Amino acid sequence: MEIKNAVAGTLESGDILIQIGPAKPGDTGLAVDLESSVAAQFGKQIKELIAGTLKELGIENAVVKATDKGALDCTIRARVTAAAVRSTGKDVWK
Repeated sequence: MEIKNAVAGTLESGDILIQIGPAKPGDTGLAVDLESSVAAQFGKQIKELIAGTLKELGIENAVVKATDKGALDCTIRARVTAAAVRSTGKDVWK
């Protein structure tokens, strides 16, 4: 699946900014870089949620930068899904 650079979300309180792009040539898998004030407590869970959502959408190889501002799980899933749709052009809501 072809991945293009895409963004979803904001840097407002209670939201998360998701930036997704293609993996570098030769790299495989999902690379999730998380910046969050709650990374010590919830970083692992947030990264797993991002990776799991992308895998459900069929994205196995990508680079993701997430800047969290206290987003709930439902918001994280929504932002990751929106970025994935923008990145691939695949409409998951049909």
